[in-house]
Amino acid sequence: MRAPQNPLPSPGPNVATAAGGRRLSLLLVEDDRADALLVEELIADTTGEFDFVWSPSIAHAARTLTTHRPDCILLDLNLPDASGMDAVHQLSKLDPTVPIIVLTGLNDEHFGISAVSSGAQDYLVKGRVEPDTLRRAVLYAIERKRAELASVDLHSSRLRAMENARLERGLLPSPVLEESPGVQIVTRSRPSRQDALVGGDFFDVVQTANRTVHVMIGDVAGHGPDEAALGVALRIGWRALTFAGLRGNERMRELDRILTTERPSRGIFATLLSVALEPDSGRFTAVRAGHPGMLLQGDGTVDWLEPKPGAALGLGAREWPVEHYELPEGYGLLLLTDGLFEGHSGRGDERLGEQGLLAMARSLAHLPGRDFVEGLIEHAESRAQLHGGLTDDIAVIRVERSSS
Repeated sequence: MRAPQNPLPSPGPNVATAAGGRRLSLLLVEDDRADALLVEELIADTTGEFDFVWSPSIAHAARTLTTHRPDCILLDLNLPDASGMDAVHQLSKLDPTVPIIVLTGLNDEHFGISAVSSGAQDYLVKGRVEPDTLRRAVLYAIERKRAELASVDLHSSRLRAMENARLERGLLPSPVLEESPGVQIVTRSRPSRQDALVGGDFFDVVQTANRTVHVMIGDVAGHGPDEAALGVALRIGWRALTFAGLRGNERMRELDRILTTERPSRGIFATLLSVALEPDSGRFTAVRAGHPGMLLQGDGTVDWLEPKPGAALGLGAREWPVEHYELPEGYGLLLLTDGLFEGHSGRGDERLGEQGLLAMARSLAHLPGRDFVEGLIEHAESRAQLHGGLTDDIAVIRVERSSS
């Protein structure tokens, strides 16, 4: 018999292996020297696929794992510093990605079954193991652990997707309107990357008891989860303040307070455009905090409507201009975020820009409301295809007076 080896031997030449051209390494955690020798004999009698390292305790195994990650661990359940399921749990914590095969005595097979229930991949009964049995058990344990880790990753991805969907619903809610609101609303949003967390674009539409329809759209600078969460806070804050009766600068100052309180760093700011429309008269006010202007669609054309701007939220402003307008019958007012026009237009590094967006919108002016919104986004995306498509989040709201 050969004495158990502590250092890893160098792979011999021209040895067939089980893992894409390399030998597999085994870590045996076993305090009984005689049993360790028997296991090494079994390993030596396999097809030469395995290297072997011996640790007589959990503490020794922990030191080994700091410098070497084995492909599989063979674990005895009776060690000087751990026993039974505690040994499995301690070893699993050291590196949860390494599969474990438990070694049990003839009279302790029930412990092996319990170990598998506790996270081990398999168990072997000492004295009943043949070289081929050991080889199959190791290869099976490695594949089983790989499948287990893949399943955990898939589950985590699904949970993240569910969380992202809930966050998206917080950013982009359904309008709260009366049974006969006097307006038609079209909303559309598109994240910048497929399956990505929704960025900082947010909007809301609510109708108060006096029939005024309040429309808001905003954009937190950035695209990460902090910006998305801040967008949710601003949207919920805007809705609560609106139903509480705050308007104009009073509402904007409170939104600025929310942003400065909730933002994770001082450099984060948000742009916002808020419109209050009386459906019966068509009169509306607009307050703009660093946000792009609006498109006015009607009578076969589209114009750019740009209320006098105030500073973005988070930059210390206390006053914002409140502009007054009137929306004619049959006209639609389109609020948008800058992701719609900041993408490349297809010619070199030139970007679409506000004037390019206006020209494109005028070519689609004959379309009804929902088709106009969809067409605008599709054309902007088409223009940017040569540059990999639009790279920013997009949010659009179109509001039009109606008799219903």
